[in-house]
Amino acid sequence: MSTDVHFLTLNQWFSPAFPTGAFAYSHGLETAIKSGQIATSGDLYRWLADVLEHGSGRNDCILLRAAYRCEDEVALSVVNATARAFVGASERLKETTLQGAALTKTINAIWGGDAPDCTNPVAVGWAARRLGLPINLTASMYLQAFASNLVSAAVRLVPLGQTEGQATMSDLTPLCAEIAEVTETADIDDLHSTAFLSDIAAMQHETLQHRIFRT
Repeated sequence: MSTDVHFLTLNQWFSPAFPTGAFAYSHGLETAIKSGQIATSGDLYRWLADVLEHGSGRNDCILLRAAYRCEDEVALSVVNATARAFVGASERLKETTLQGAALTKTINAIWGGDAPDCTNPVAVGWAARRLGLPINLTASMYLQAFASNLVSAAVRLVPLGQTEGQATMSDLTPLCAEIAEVTETADIDDLHSTAFLSDIAAMQHETLQHRIFRT
C-alpha cells in the first residue's frame, strides 16, 4: 500500500461510520458530567487530557503497539489477557471487548483473514500488522479517534456547542501525537494508570439512573 492508502484505510477504521458502536460508550464521562465534575469545555479538556496521558489512552496505545509486535496468535493472546486484566470496571471491559469484536468482524469480512476477537486496542494493533499499516500512524490516529468519540459524547451531554467541542478536540490533538510518540519503545511492563477519577466514574456508571450511554 502507498502512504496515502494507509492513511485512508485507518481513517475508514476510525470513522464514526465504521460499525464498532463507539458512539454508544462514554467511558464513564456520563457519570462525571451528571455529577457536575465536567460542566465546561475547560473541564472536559482537563479530564480527557488526564485519561489520555495517565489512564486508558496511554495504556491502549501501549497495548496496540504490543499487539502489533506479536509474531503469532499465542503471543497475541498474552497481550489480550493483559489488556483485559488492566480494565478497571466491568462496563469498560464490555466497552473494549464489544468494540474490538465488532472491529475484527468487519475487518475480517472486508480485508480477509480470521483474526480472533480481542479487546479494542489489541484488535487494532493486530489488524494493522496484518495489513502492513504504519504503527506510529495507527497509534496516533487511534488516540485521536478515542478522544474524538468522548468529545462528541460531551457535546451531547453537557451540552457543549459544536465549536467548543471542536476547539477541545484541536487542543487534545497534539497530546495524542505526543503520547503515540513517547510510547514507541514501551511494552506491557510499562502499563500503569493514575486516572483514578475516571476509573471511579466508570464504576459508578454501572448504577447510574436514566443513563444514555452503555458505559
